[in-house]
Amino acid sequence: MSLLRTLLFFTSIFWCTASFFAQETLISVSDSISFKEKYGVRVGVDLSKPLRTLLDEDYSGFELLGDYRILKHYFIAAELGNEQFDYNETNLEAFTKGSYIKVGANYNAYDNWIGMSNEIFVGLRYGFSTFSQELQSYTIYTDTPFFDPTVVSDPVNYDGLTASWIELQLGIKAELFNNLYLSVHVQLKRRVSNDSPENFDNLFIPGFGKTYDGSEFGAGYGYSLSYLIPIFNKTEKQKNFAKD
Repeated sequence: MSLLRTLLFFTSIFWCTASFFAQETLISVSDSISFKEKYGVRVGVDLSKPLRTLLDEDYSGFELLGDYRILKHYFIAAELGNEQFDYNETNLEAFTKGSYIKVGANYNAYDNWIGMSNEIFVGLRYGFSTFSQELQSYTIYTDTPFFDPTVVSDPVNYDGLTASWIELQLGIKAELFNNLYLSVHVQLKRRVSNDSPENFDNLFIPGFGKTYDGSEFGAGYGYSLSYLIPIFNKTEKQKNFAKD
């Protein structure tokens, strides 16, 4: 009887210990879930510029964009575009055309659930533009009411102009269908450099937008459609918050 009791005692300890380690293993497994996340190149087009081209007879432009995911929440990003703008005011008419590039990075502040790939992002860009301006006509101011103002309509061209700026972006990017994304964002810009024509000023800078006297700041917006080209998958882990 003594031997039987001893065997029963050690058997009970064994099963209790095995059950404890099995429970610990189960908890460890259920505390996190492994899944695959897509990494690749995403390319697209800014839809706001073609739409503005259709609605605004003084404007024409397009922009291509792309990003590449380097870490879970970080992307390198760039935009490349071309714009033309007719500046028509009462006493001044000018035409601007040129191209621009913006390079930088985005940070995704949104933690997706498994299977989702959406973004609430903040981005920083350095923008650089090369362009030309044509001063088409202007009115010489006079404070004498007895004579009509003098209108000069001899066009003057200014080529080889450049400008640069720093740009902050805030936006949302949602996956509509598999690998297809719609994005909306706003931009706050601050000019860094600006080559102004002699006896004139840059009224519009491609990529930056309209300029205003006494201010180095600008603003803009965009909404784009882009497609992700997957290159590889990376295993990520997410805590299982549903477990008690």
